[in-house]
Amino acid sequence: MTVALFWVGSANPSTDVTNCLRFLDSVRVLDTTKFGNSRDRSLFFKLGEKKGRKQEWKSCSANPDLGYLGGRSNGSKLPVISSMVASHAGEMAVLSSEEMVYNVVLKQAALVKKELKSRGDLDVKPDVVLPGTLSLLSEAYDRCGEVCAEYAKTFYLGTLLMTPERRRAIWAIYVWCRRTDELVDGPNASHITPTALDRWEARLEDLFQGRPFDMMDAALADTVGKFPVDIQPFKDMIQGMRMDLRKSRYQNFDELYLYCYYVAGTVGLMSVPVMGIAPESQASTESVYNAALALGIANQLTNILRDVGEDARRGRVYLPQDELAQAGLSDDDIFAGKVTDKWRNFMKNQIKRARMFFDEAEKGVTELSAASRWPVWASLLLYRQILDEIEANDYNSFTKRAYVRKAKKIVALPVAYAKSLISPSSLVPSPLAKT
Repeated sequence: MTVALFWVGSANPSTDVTNCLRFLDSVRVLDTTKFGNSRDRSLFFKLGEKKGRKQEWKSCSANPDLGYLGGRSNGSKLPVISSMVASHAGEMAVLSSEEMVYNVVLKQAALVKKELKSRGDLDVKPDVVLPGTLSLLSEAYDRCGEVCAEYAKTFYLGTLLMTPERRRAIWAIYVWCRRTDELVDGPNASHITPTALDRWEARLEDLFQGRPFDMMDAALADTVGKFPVDIQPFKDMIQGMRMDLRKSRYQNFDELYLYCYYVAGTVGLMSVPVMGIAPESQASTESVYNAALALGIANQLTNILRDVGEDARRGRVYLPQDELAQAGLSDDDIFAGKVTDKWRNFMKNQIKRARMFFDEAEKGVTELSAASRWPVWASLLLYRQILDEIEANDYNSFTKRAYVRKAKKIVALPVAYAKSLISPSSLVPSPLAKT
């Protein structure tokens, strides 16, 4: 399954990028001499909501995938959040994926708030580099930029409007996410084992401790040293790769939501501290993170609906099994690849859900710092158009791959730029304003 990386590029899982990034080699410990040792909620979730009772977050979980998430609640009571994306939906004995992910959102937002209080803004920390390494670090960031330009052309153009520090940091995050995705979805995926992912995670932890293993690791290590970026979303993305190694079916949307968070929603949480929140924004930090999470979820759901046939040929079905059954469909129908009225009706509901996540994401883009809005708007508008193309193909995601044609991309860029000029102060009131 192609990971939706918060930006638009030529995300083709069969693309051979071995010579470019050498993903399989990156799992092994490399030479470190250069860098040292250092709306309708039923469409989202079908959860039983008990009326007239106080709602409480529970910390128990019978789901090992849920239990992996960091930032777990200690049982304290939290107010009901109105967001459709990661809000509490009722008193339950077991935390839903939505609730578990929202705990991560709270943790990430708290880190940024702490940084704002200590420094007054989210400007980058000054460079602290060892003698003789500055040129190597610059070369590392340049290489990340080249990879981003090659595989995410539209997003790359948007990053050129960012400040140099933010631009380089986003490139470094993009490359790490792409390398991680390619471990299980690239040309060498058949050689990847859970042990290899464990090594990749250990390498991540070293990176956050200032001990990069190669050039591109060095760029990300420098980035996390400058911005309030937390390791949890990165570890959660690796957990999503583990799920891809052992899981090929999702019983309901709650399970699928968790997968989408792991492999795509995490990117939004990684990126907000770098992109920054506009000084004039009246939105809560949590709501901005929630919107970033929504964009990642929306992008991944779009990937899933676009790649149904491609995934089926690999023996995978990334569609909620219970919703397929309710529509009178099964895995056999997916593997048969025939467009029927039942399939069309099923896809209409799935597309409606994805669009609702895009709607939620739109509320947060305007709250980002001015220089960061264009690439995010471009990603949102172009990925959303893929859903239009699926409809134009009569919902045939079995043998036709929906994509946005170059002419439409060109038209979308100025529209995205115009939207990026809208500041939070011009929205009265802001849809995410604190209450």
